Amino acid sequence: MAPPMHMAKGRFEAGLVAAMLDDALRADVRIYGISGLQGSGKSTLAGQMASEAGRRGLRCAVLSIDDFYLSRARRLRLAREVHPLLETRGPPGTHDLPLAIEVLDALRAGRGTLLPRFDKLADDRIPADRWPSAGQVDLVLFEGWFLCTPPEAPAALATPLNALERDEDADGLWRRGCNAALARGYPALWGRIDRLLLLQAPSFDVVPAWRWEAEQALRAARTIPGDSGEGMGGSGGGMDRAGIDRFVQHCERVSRQALRTLPGIADRVIALDPHRRATAWTAGTPGATGLNPPRS
Repeated sequence: MAPPMHMAKGRFEAGLVAAMLDDALRADVRIYGISGLQGSGKSTLAGQMASEAGRRGLRCAVLSIDDFYLSRARRLRLAREVHPLLETRGPPGTHDLPLAIEVLDALRAGRGTLLPRFDKLADDRIPADRWPSAGQVDLVLFEGWFLCTPPEAPAALATPLNALERDEDADGLWRRGCNAALARGYPALWGRIDRLLLLQAPSFDVVPAWRWEAEQALRAARTIPGDSGEGMGGSGGGMDRAGIDRFVQHCERVSRQALRTLPGIADRVIALDPHRRATAWTAGTPGATGLNPPRS
């Protein structure tokens, strides 16, 4: 019998969580990716899966790609030297990829390692002496809003798709740079993921509202270390709704690419409705886009 598909009070049903953990515990899976647009419930699902793993006596580490944002100082330098839009964390090119690969490789090998954390309200990396440590683990849950998304074809970058690109990236330098980073640096990170689950949003149109809800939750939590709720902008006090509406334009292009391509890459796809209720659970068609070979 299929597990329940909907979320209740902001949480996924226990049957779905258990089924996704069973999927993650397949033979030879050490790093399980959870991909989905901002506010789709990735950190919620990862947290529930980690709790269920603990109840089964398993050791689990939870990481987000958000944990590997470049420091604010490094992004400010990129903004001065490359393009002003690189000050805003989130899009490809604003992550510390060598650190992410180092940490995932250490966890796979069973070596003790520190788990980086990022303070989203302060918009900066938490000092390393405050990072939690992890030893040998049975499973790594690695979530992120564009995990395994491939780059666009260069011709697709010619026309701005929103006001941000039209007014602040008229020559296309920023979006071409993000796309080049996605092609150049991120595949090595994606290759560390053994199996991929996609939380598929119905469209990009839901993202501003979902992201605003996440911002409110982040403010309420006041940056708990280890929290991996969504967040890419901000300067220490979060963003108001107008700021969110502007901010999501930074991720719109890559988000739309994820919506188009990830169902053909993921091993499992959970379709969500506008209220984040899971309406279907299907096997994906991994390898269909040519980004990664099919996973068993």
